[in-house]
Amino acid sequence: MADQSSKYKDIVKANAWKFIILLGIVSLLADMTYEGARSITGPYLAILGASATVVGFVSGFGELVGYVLRFFSGYLSDKTRQYWAITIVGYAVNLLAVPLLALAGSWEIAAMLIITERFGKAIRTPARDVMLSHATSGVGSGWGFGVHEAMDQIGAIMGPLIVAAVLFFNGTYRTGFALLLIPALLALIVLVLSRFLYPHPHHLELSQPKLETKGFKRIYWIYIAAVALIAAGFTDFPLIAYHFQKSVVVSAAIIPIFYAVAMGVDAIAALIFGRLFDKVGVSIMIVVALLSALFAPLVFFGGFYAALVGMALWGIGLGAQESIMMAAVAIMSPVEKRGVAYGAFNMIYGVCWFLGSVLMGVLYDISIFYLVVFSMVMQLSSIPLFIVIRKITGK
Repeated sequence: MADQSSKYKDIVKANAWKFIILLGIVSLLADMTYEGARSITGPYLAILGASATVVGFVSGFGELVGYVLRFFSGYLSDKTRQYWAITIVGYAVNLLAVPLLALAGSWEIAAMLIITERFGKAIRTPARDVMLSHATSGVGSGWGFGVHEAMDQIGAIMGPLIVAAVLFFNGTYRTGFALLLIPALLALIVLVLSRFLYPHPHHLELSQPKLETKGFKRIYWIYIAAVALIAAGFTDFPLIAYHFQKSVVVSAAIIPIFYAVAMGVDAIAALIFGRLFDKVGVSIMIVVALLSALFAPLVFFGGFYAALVGMALWGIGLGAQESIMMAAVAIMSPVEKRGVAYGAFNMIYGVCWFLGSVLMGVLYDISIFYLVVFSMVMQLSSIPLFIVIRKITGK
């Protein structure tokens, strides 16, 4: 019986890894699409006549829509159990909005499409993360989400590099957006294939957490508060790119490459910190917060090389947010409420990201020094809360 049980677990783990890899390929192609676009949306909006405040508002409001709506998407996912249908619809809206940016004739239309892209991501993310949480439960949540994030970031590296190549050979921003239609369509094809290969991802979960009906535990809300502080002080890339272009610290053709470097660091950080999360727990976020807080002075005060180091630290922070933070939510919530858990987490995170982005856009127009101080103080303020979580969990 023990041998049969062991063989069953091995089969489930093997299928879980196949599922993680398939969704990783989808994310790779998807990130190639919208991260390629995000690497130039700041300068693109500026060329179309937008100010720094507008860039900060659009990027922040896009994130607000993309995160707040995840609560409702997560609730709908848990209520209907139609995780695949919701995921596929969300990806379609998310990805097809990107090549349409090539047709934008004003910053208002471009802003609408940028927000639409975030809307699509809002629809699909909680449902996809719930399915991933089933698969990662048996292989290590931190490691599973870390591998997925690493594949995700390979696409996030390739997309900006493709756009950079277009600009290098004297192409336009519009040409770059149009080319991103190719990975968008490939992502949708792989996603539909995954749906037919693994129609019931919950079968990949080896251990089923007990159903809890009295709401989430106190540690879940402390954790969300800590992450919210990090989100409020984490500058979105369009504003960073806007600064690079305005200050001439980095040339227009090199800006996407800086973004690609950050995405590469993100991928490596996701793997390293994901593995460390499985071993030492949420306390690893203390280290991440310390490193991430240093990106702002380097990016906004430094020259070319200091800004490059700053982008690497920015990538570390982003990698942790996309891997460790997702893994922690899965551990802190019962399986029957994971859609709502991810939705609530993302909604609060997004509101704080939006408010922080808008404020930092305004601060940029007033004083870059105030922007940097705000960014650092907010991120470092999360550390005491992570220390409280460490005391509660023991790690």
